[in-house]
Amino acid sequence: MKLLSTWNRISLVKQIMIGLVVGVALALLIPEAAKSLTIFGSLFVGALKAIAPVLVLFLVMASIAQHKKGQQTNMKSIIFLYLLGTFLAGLIAVIASFIFPVSIALTEGAKDLAPPGNAIEVIKTLVLNVVDNPVNALINANYIGILAWAIVLGLALRNAADSTKTLITNFSDAVAKLVGWVIKLAPLGIMGLVIESITTNGLESLLGYGKLLALLIGCMLFVALVVNPLIVFINIRQNPYPLVFKCIRESGITAFFTRSSAANIPVNMTLCEKLGLDPDTYSVSIPLGATVNMAGAAVTISVLTLAAVHTLGIQVDIPTAIILSVLAAVCACGASGVAGGSLLLIPLACSLFGIPNDVAMQVVGVGFIIGVLQDSFETSLNSSTDVLFTATAEYKKRLKEGEKVNFKKVFALHKASKDLAKN
Repeated sequence: MKLLSTWNRISLVKQIMIGLVVGVALALLIPEAAKSLTIFGSLFVGALKAIAPVLVLFLVMASIAQHKKGQQTNMKSIIFLYLLGTFLAGLIAVIASFIFPVSIALTEGAKDLAPPGNAIEVIKTLVLNVVDNPVNALINANYIGILAWAIVLGLALRNAADSTKTLITNFSDAVAKLVGWVIKLAPLGIMGLVIESITTNGLESLLGYGKLLALLIGCMLFVALVVNPLIVFINIRQNPYPLVFKCIRESGITAFFTRSSAANIPVNMTLCEKLGLDPDTYSVSIPLGATVNMAGAAVTISVLTLAAVHTLGIQVDIPTAIILSVLAAVCACGASGVAGGSLLLIPLACSLFGIPNDVAMQVVGVGFIIGVLQDSFETSLNSSTDVLFTATAEYKKRLKEGEKVNFKKVFALHKASKDLAKN
């Protein structure tokens, strides 16, 4: 009991780092024996994916049902930041690909996959997801569909009896509590995921694509540590890095190993609560961000497409490059609605340069080879930015209303309220 009490006093981030170190050590020292522990990773990701759709449905429905007239949310500002961040990420990737051109050895391995035919097809899939059967939406984790049904049901329940609203709120609180229990298992889950990643994939297969990986990861890090902080600073006019690093530590690290924006929704919801954000806003913005805020996907689409362009010796002018940035942003927003995510949208971008589909699908094959790291960094950037931009929009609103926002005080206030609740 003393050991458990000591462990509970350690912050979750430190617990996750301990799990990470233990996982790496076990995978390197006793790989065969450690493989049996990968079950913890599968259980953790499975539990997050299972609880996330239910959490979104009840949380959004309860928030809208309880919403009072005249109460303002920041959804317009958040959506603008999502789209701006995704476009800028694609633009940065295009610029970096021109400065550091990379050629790749094309490979087979993606012949059986079917990419979307054009941007209209991607948008059509996204729109059709809105009217998906609610049961199908929950089963398939279609968050656009879940959001749509939650909003409609929430609006329909605005005039319901208080007892009905209380019941829905109680369900929402119960699911949120379940999420808290699942997140407490994060250290074990991360340990299992690390062991699985190292023992299954290794690093040898990635060495042949070192330059391509360096360009991809470099672009994503530049977006996370330079572009996003700049966007935050322009909005709130104070040092953005305490907030940026908080989001990377408590959202990005988990997303890096789960490699699933959907699985990271409960983690992001918990982080928004820690940051003292409005539940009426983040209950909608976080699941929406998991679908449309895709800066990492925009980087992947742009870099791999231009790698194919450089490999084939195709000349690209500046206007076409800008069009690619816009196309990458639009396609990235629809990435979650297409099987295979961002990689299967590469042929669509390649068609802009007249690259044949069979060649483009070979580029997708390269993407799957480096996907161990590419997808991890991409998901980490996407998911942590959901919280970052949600917080930025709310803090900007508070500053306009004359309220001072001090990140250290926000973090300390949450810790104090949590300690008070425990006592």
